[in-house]
Amino acid sequence: MADEQDGSMDQRGRAKGASGGPARPEGSGEGSGKGGARAEGAGREPRADARRNRERLLAVARTVVAEHGTEASLRDIARRAEVGLGTLYRHFPTREALLEALLRQGFDRLAERAEALAEGAEPDEALREWLRDFAGGAGAYRGLAGSMMATLNDEGSPLSVSCHTMRAAAGRLLERAQASGHIRDDIDGTDLFALVNALSWIADQAPSLASRREHLFALVMDGLKPR
Repeated sequence: MADEQDGSMDQRGRAKGASGGPARPEGSGEGSGKGGARAEGAGREPRADARRNRERLLAVARTVVAEHGTEASLRDIARRAEVGLGTLYRHFPTREALLEALLRQGFDRLAERAEALAEGAEPDEALREWLRDFAGGAGAYRGLAGSMMATLNDEGSPLSVSCHTMRAAAGRLLERAQASGHIRDDIDGTDLFALVNALSWIADQAPSLASRREHLFALVMDGLKPR
């Protein structure tokens, strides 16, 4: 959760407006009609400026989280996105909501990347390039809260669905590389993700190894070749 310096939150984790009540979504009116104005995504398309703010916040948050980890300052994210802290909270009422959106976006991007590589690259090169992309961002979300990990492991959650879609797309790249004779047959998706995650973890934990990340990655790939 955001600390006290990252903005005012009510007991349910929502941003407070100036009057002490929950902040209204961007583009909403005062809600004087029956039913009032609805929050973004609650029955109507968000306004263009709200969509732009959300995308800008996600883009900046991706960079800041990569730099500082999951406890990155939400105030810093809002400042670098050139929006108010209240705007950030309107889109992402809690830190976990922001991290979940980032994870889903990352999973979806990696799944799309796998499909594109499967169509336009040789099997071994497609797998190599995808794993390099995956390893490059794997360390940013270490230290996720237990509740976030529970969401990730809940097979019915959108976050879990995105993760499974990504893993399935990577699995197809692995199968193509194995069928072409470039990757040993006794490797499965679990092995692959364990190896690349371990590589990312080691490089993150030992800054002195950061300059050898690509060398270590090459060693992992070499170990996947048939013997």
